[in-house]
Amino acid sequence: MSRNSAGILFLIAGIAVFAVQDLILKLLSGTYPLHQAMVMRSLTAVPFLLILVKLNGGLSTLITPGLPRMIGRGITMFTAYTSYYLALAALPLATTVALYFAAPLFITLLSVLILNEKVSILRWLAVGTGFAGVIIMVRPGSDLFDWAAPLAVVSGLTYGVSMVSARRMGSHETAAALAFWGNAVFLVCALILSAIFGSGEFAGAGHKSVAFMTRGWVWPTGFDTLLMMACGVIAAAGLTLLTQAYRIAQSNVVAPFEYTALIWGVLYGWVFWSDWPDATGWIGIAIIVGAGLFVIWLERVEAYTSRQ
Repeated sequence: MSRNSAGILFLIAGIAVFAVQDLILKLLSGTYPLHQAMVMRSLTAVPFLLILVKLNGGLSTLITPGLPRMIGRGITMFTAYTSYYLALAALPLATTVALYFAAPLFITLLSVLILNEKVSILRWLAVGTGFAGVIIMVRPGSDLFDWAAPLAVVSGLTYGVSMVSARRMGSHETAAALAFWGNAVFLVCALILSAIFGSGEFAGAGHKSVAFMTRGWVWPTGFDTLLMMACGVIAAAGLTLLTQAYRIAQSNVVAPFEYTALIWGVLYGWVFWSDWPDATGWIGIAIIVGAGLFVIWLERVEAYTSRQ
C-alpha cells in the first residue's frame, strides 16, 4: 500500500473516531462545562498516549529539539478544538462541521500571506466562492445569525495551521509524540480554564457557547463520567490517526477526505436532535465543500504541472 493510500485510511478512521467525540460533547454541553470535560478527557488519554509513544519510537521521541514547535502546535490545536466545541454547543452539528471546513480556504490565504506562494486566478475564485458559502451559512444581519458561527470558522483556520505544521514536522517527529504533546497542552490549558471558571463565579450566561465555557464544575453521574473518559480514549486514537495521516501522506491528497465528517455531522444531528439543514444551509454547505475540494484539486494539478 502506498503512503498516500495509507494516509487516506488513517484520516478517514480519525474523522470517524472524532465524530463520536463531537456527539458526546454536544450531549454534555447543556449540563457540564467544557473545561471539566477537557480535563477528564486529557487525563484519561495520557496512559494511552504513553503506550503509543512507547510503541512508536520510545519515550526518547518526546524530548527532541523540536519540542517547542510541538508545544506551539498543541496551543494552536487547543485553540482550534476549543472554538469548535464552543460553537458545537450552540449550533446544529452539521452547521458547525460545515463552517469548520473553511480550513482549506484559509490555508490558501496563509500560503500567500506567510509563505509568499503564488496563487492562480482560479484558486482565488474558488476561495472567494467558498467564503461566499461561509457568509451564507453564518447569515450575518439575519434573525438566524448566531455569534457561535464565527467560532466554527476560527476553528477551521487554526486547525488548518496545525495540520500544515504537522506535515512540516513529520520528518523529524513521530505521530505519537505530536499527539502526546498536543494532549499535554490541552490538559494544562483546561486546568487553567478550570481555575478561572470552575467555581461557577462567572456562570449564568444565556448564550449556550458562553455557558459551556463559564459554567462551574458539576459532580457528574457515573454514566457521564464514562462518557467524558471515553473522550480521552477517542482523543488519543483520533489525534494519532489524523497526525499520522498528515505525516506520511501529501496533505493535498488526504485533505479531501476530511469532508467525510459532514456525513457524520448530518447523521448524528438528525438522529439525536432532529436537526436537518434548511435549503439555505444546504446551499452554503454545497458551496463550501465544492470550493474546498476545488482548491485542493487545483493544488494537486499545479504541483504535478510544476514537476513536469
